[in-house]
Parts: sequence; C-alpha cells; structure tokens
Amino acid sequence: MVGHPAPDFSLTDINGQVRRLSDYRGRTVVLEWTNPECPIVQKHYRSGNMPALQKSATADGVVWLSINSGHPGAEGDYAPGQVAQWLDSTGARPTAYMRDRDGAVGRLYGARATPHMFVIAGDGTLVYAGAIDSIPSADPADIAQATNYVRAALDAVKAGRPVAVPTSRAYGCAVKY
Repeated sequence: MVGHPAPDFSLTDINGQVRRLSDYRGRTVVLEWTNPECPIVQKHYRSGNMPALQKSATADGVVWLSINSGHPGAEGDYAPGQVAQWLDSTGARPTAYMRDRDGAVGRLYGARATPHMFVIAGDGTLVYAGAIDSIPSADPADIAQATNYVRAALDAVKAGRPVAVPTSRAYGCAVKY
C-alpha cells in the first residue's frame, strides 16, 4: 500500500463526529492503531513519547487519528467516557479517537499490532506504514535510543523529501478483531 493512495474511510469519533479521511485532503494525516491496555501502547503513552509526538505533529498542522479496532468487549474496548479519561490521564492529544468495532477500517489498512502507524501525505499517498520506532520492546528506556520512524516520516513529508524508511514491521499487541 505504501506509495499508493490511502484508502478512504469514515468512522465516528468518541464525541459523535463523523470523520472521513477524504475530509483531510491537503493535510498530512497520521493513523495510529491503539489499545489502551496493550503494554507496548502503555510504554509509549506513560513515558510521554506518544503524547509528545501527537502534540508536536498537530501543532504543525498534522491530523492525528487514533483508531481502536477491538471488537465489542475486547481488551481495551473502552466506552467513549473511558477513552476520554484515558486520553486525559496520559496527556494524549490526537485530533480524534475512533472505535472501529467491526474492524473494517483496520482490515482495510492491514493493521496488525498496537501501535501500528500509518502516515499519509497531503496528496493522499500512503508514505509510511509500520512501527512507531526501531526498537521492539516494552522497556521505556529504549525510547531514547530508538529511531522514531513516524517523526522521521513526518519530517520528510514536511521537507518535501521521500521517506527514508517507508515500511517497518509493527510491533505490539495483536489488534483484537
């Protein structure tokens, strides 16, 4: 899929607003598959890594869409109020958080892990798909030594350069389809 148009989709966020990928044409978009109970997701949120990346990206005009494709009752399938509390407690600031409970959007993108990250350039081309970084571990101490693939992809898109590492293997918990 990298190098091709990102598939359009429509999901309702936890505030009841319908979000369509096509509504963000002309802007860089990050899709983050997440699960608040996954230890790898917790590593990146509790350490402040993911919230800092979200804040930096959205301050730069990037649209950040967090998606949970867990089926009803799955680990991390929080009700909207619980999601809002979790986002607040971690300092997370995505543009929107959406529940994809039937897994249709997750399957459309081939999301396999949480977090599984996708970066879409303003022209709608998928330019990165994979892990958040280069060290697949649950140890927060590894974050400082890791190459953050998402940050690198966003920097490349902003500079008008090709993404140096357009794909990597996502690591984390399996998406709970």
